[in-house]
Amino acid sequence: MNRRALLALAAALAATACGPKKPNDAAGRVKIRFATDWRAQAEHGGFYQALASGEYARRGLDVEIVQGGPGVNVPQLLASNAVELGMGSNSFIVLNQAAEKTPVKAVAAFFQKDPQVLIAHPDPALKSIADLKGRPMLLADASVTAFWVWLKARYGFNDSQVRKYNFNSAPFLADQRAVQQGYLTSEPYTIEKEAGLKPRVFLLADEGYPSYATMVMANEKLINEHPQAVRAFIEASAKGWTDYLNGDASMADALIRKDNPEMTQDLLDQARAKLKSYALVDGGDAKTLGVGAMTDARWAEFFKVASEQGVYPKDLDYKRAYTLEFVGKS
Repeated sequence: MNRRALLALAAALAATACGPKKPNDAAGRVKIRFATDWRAQAEHGGFYQALASGEYARRGLDVEIVQGGPGVNVPQLLASNAVELGMGSNSFIVLNQAAEKTPVKAVAAFFQKDPQVLIAHPDPALKSIADLKGRPMLLADASVTAFWVWLKARYGFNDSQVRKYNFNSAPFLADQRAVQQGYLTSEPYTIEKEAGLKPRVFLLADEGYPSYATMVMANEKLINEHPQAVRAFIEASAKGWTDYLNGDASMADALIRKDNPEMTQDLLDQARAKLKSYALVDGGDAKTLGVGAMTDARWAEFFKVASEQGVYPKDLDYKRAYTLEFVGKS
């Protein structure tokens, strides 16, 4: 799942130049531009399902999904009113907004588990993440200031292990000791398919990594002036995710492939299966609080880890980063 498109940036700049769109379209529906964190894929399937099945339209919304891509800064698009809603890939992105006093908040978390994984060669000696200490780690720049912080705190990993990762698995395949970052739903499958290698895969969330993923972020102006639209989007998206994982996903997959012609159906199918089997969407607090749930306790846990490692000042008002107004009512 290697991400982010120039198309979204061009669209966003054009939208900014023209100023914010009117909140309603010709049919009286509230116009919502939703910026994703990468090109269309199964990890966005619930949103495409809600669009394809008419869940957004039935709730009075006219939703446009704007694909992300390389160099696209979703919080920046939100802060500039280039889009109404945007996707937050992980909890660091959301807490950064609180630290920078950006008027953007997370309003829902559709992945209770972050799909981030570490991928190693099939060595039977590797039983857990702890066994990766001392091995070269292929990490993207953004990862060094995100989940790598947790790995260092949890397992005593060292920055000397870090190697540059440019979303190409060739360096990993060439070094039997190398470890590569990836997404549960993407890189392990492509490595196995293209290299004939069944890698060892360690899901950080299953070893305690507390980050949410696939969050919906909103500008505070939209939250304050159109809370009913925010609520409608979250409710429709929750229904979309439930249907995408448990019903007929063909309409959503067709929209995904249309937006991202490089996406294949086999990649979509295996990703959807992993989303289900690992309970990324409906596990955790979502079991009792509903799809999209967030809790104060989970955010406090994440902030504690990050602040203790010096990522944020310990007196940061981290609760500025999110609101529970729209979730956890089930």
